[in-house]
Amino acid sequence: MTDIETVEIETGTNPDGSIIWLHGLGADGHDFEPIVPELRLPANLSLRFVFPHAPVRPVTINGGTAMRAWYDIYSLDRGGPVDEQGIRDSGEIANALIARERERGIASDRIVLAGFSQGGAIALHAALRYPVKLAGLMALSTYLPLWSSLDGEVIDNPAAVNKDIPIFMAHGTFDPVLPMQMGSGSRDLLRDRGLEIEWREYPMAHAVCAEEIAHIRDWLVGVFDAAE
Repeated sequence: MTDIETVEIETGTNPDGSIIWLHGLGADGHDFEPIVPELRLPANLSLRFVFPHAPVRPVTINGGTAMRAWYDIYSLDRGGPVDEQGIRDSGEIANALIARERERGIASDRIVLAGFSQGGAIALHAALRYPVKLAGLMALSTYLPLWSSLDGEVIDNPAAVNKDIPIFMAHGTFDPVLPMQMGSGSRDLLRDRGLEIEWREYPMAHAVCAEEIAHIRDWLVGVFDAAE
C-alpha cells in the first residue's frame, strides 16, 4: 500500500514533522495543495505535507461511476448500510502512509493525520486506532464512521494510545452534503467518551474558508510546539 500516489510539499529543508491530508470524494491529492502557502506557517516550522490520491472505485450513489474515493457510499440514508471493508482498507492506507513517514525519519508524535469530508472520516477512523502515539488529528466537514466499533476498538482498548491526542474538528453550518449535525453528533459522541475536541463552525457550505484556515494554522503551530 505504500506505493499509493501522493503530492508532497515541504515547507523547509529537512522537515521534522509531517501532515498527511486526505481529500474528499471525487477529488485528488492536488485538492488541498494550494492551502499550504495560505497557512502562512512560521519559517522555523519545517513540515512535509503529504496529499495522497485515493484509489479509483465505482461509487454507488453516483450511479456506479468510477472516481477517486476512500470507500463506496451506498446511500445518503444516515441509517443505511456502509462500506465497512472500504473504510478499513483505506484506514490501512493511512497507516501505511504514517509508517512511510516514520521510515523517512519523522517521529510518530510529529505526524498529524488530517482529512476533509470522506478523507476526514478515514482520518478519524485511522488515527484513533493507530498503535503508536501521533501528534494530532484534524477532521474537516466530516463525521465519525463505524462509530459502533469505537468502544471496543478504541475507548475500552488498553492498547489504544491516541485517545488523548489533540483533535481539531470543523464544519460549515450550511453544509448541504454532510449536514453539520453529522459533524456535531460525532463531536458529541467523542466528547461523551472523554476525548477532547477543539470544535469550530463557520457560516459556509461543504468547503474551507479563510477563517478556518487561520484556525488550522494556529492549531498546527500549537500541536508542533507541544511536540517539541
